[in-house]
Amino acid sequence: MAKKKENYSILDKGLIFDGVLTCKGEVIINGTVKGTLEGDVITVGEEGAVYADTKAGSAIIGGIFEGTLEAREKLEIRSTARCSGKVICRDLMVESGGILNAEVIRLTPQEPEKNAVGRFRKKRKE
Repeated sequence: MAKKKENYSILDKGLIFDGVLTCKGEVIINGTVKGTLEGDVITVGEEGAVYADTKAGSAIIGGIFEGTLEAREKLEIRSTARCSGKVICRDLMVESGGILNAEVIRLTPQEPEKNAVGRFRKKRKE
């Protein structure tokens, strides 16, 4: 039986997207995304920029990210990245040279994501 290929999308250099972007599978962003972004695996390349409220299963940031990022599993900040805003994730890795200037909430293995989001919003009101 042939193995089913996962969805794979690329937003290349020069592309500017402003709005609500939802994708299944993996998306690689080398252009600019503004607004709202949701996907299974989101990769912001070295030349990419995201200025959005973002929800992902896992995220890899190699370029610029500004906004709120909810990564249900893993967040990786590469050495070329600049990430700022608010971050919720289960696992976090920041490579040497990567910049993470964000309010961070790390989920425990047992904690459901919705509990952390509630904690995050409550903390913002204080």
